[in-house]
Amino acid sequence: MYSSNLKGFVLAVVSSAFIGSSFIIKKKGLQRAGANGARASGGGYAYLLEPLWWLGMITMIVGEISNFVAYAYAPAVLVTPLGALSIIVSAILAHFMLNEKLQRMGMLGCLLCIVGSTVIVLHAPEERSIDSVEEIWELAIQPAFLLYTASVIAVALTLIFYCAPRYGQTNILVYIGICSVIGSLTVVSIKAIGIAIKLTLEGMNQIIYFQTWIFAMVAVTCIITQLNYLNMALDIFNTAVVSPIYYAMFTSFTILASAIMFQDYSGQSASSIASELCGLITVLSGTAVLHSTREMDPPLITDLYTPLSPKVSWYLPGNGEVWKQKDEDGSFPSFVTILRQDYFK
Repeated sequence: MYSSNLKGFVLAVVSSAFIGSSFIIKKKGLQRAGANGARASGGGYAYLLEPLWWLGMITMIVGEISNFVAYAYAPAVLVTPLGALSIIVSAILAHFMLNEKLQRMGMLGCLLCIVGSTVIVLHAPEERSIDSVEEIWELAIQPAFLLYTASVIAVALTLIFYCAPRYGQTNILVYIGICSVIGSLTVVSIKAIGIAIKLTLEGMNQIIYFQTWIFAMVAVTCIITQLNYLNMALDIFNTAVVSPIYYAMFTSFTILASAIMFQDYSGQSASSIASELCGLITVLSGTAVLHSTREMDPPLITDLYTPLSPKVSWYLPGNGEVWKQKDEDGSFPSFVTILRQDYFK
């Protein structure tokens, strides 16, 4: 059983390295696409024609596949916290490639994330033995998990249809909140699929069960939703802010969902559970410290009342027609300089 946890640990570390890199590569791709077409945060899909964005997607897919396999060998409460390593990779690469400076307190935040993850890993429960996808299905339809699923769907729909149109451009928690709550269902579905595939490869065919396909459809739907809103968050906000906040929220909801569905903490001592909670708090504290040291990207202009940039001057010619001269870099203005025509004598 411990050998199984070790395999999950190694795969989770590899996954974090690829996923952390993918954030930076996708961000660069979104920046290039935004310079030549409609931005993702504005509903545009120009990034689909950007090769760099696809390279980031491939990197993320490799990381997610490693993560997918890790969930088949180890409990979610061990695999998910190791995502803290992706924060470290993302923050370091953002420092050098995106000029998003990592301050000393940010380094302390990264260190706290590593320490907290280490504590969680050392006290993680053993993976429970599951013999069929039907057994996982019984866990999924227990009243406690059905209540959690209903709550997640209600929160996600509220964020998507009410909060996103009003606050998505200015509040980082909206898009990341959608990704995080939906992501918790993604993880439990992927874990179910991973176990089904592992059992099938061992000679116990699980593909014949309809439950396997239901888990697959849920996973695909949740992944597509996550990617859409994660792209929006990356396009608007600083990468070094998106990564840790997304990690903290995603980890919290995933551990909660896994604990409810798979009953990960069943049979664990109170001291082990307390140690894991302390580790999680340490990780969340690290992300908060890292967040506090980062400057967020300015929000997009969404109305006529938003301040304009000093690089734009407005002129009022003699015929009363107003026109605008804009700087070649295409940047949005922050204030307006008005040149009024003097009376001619």
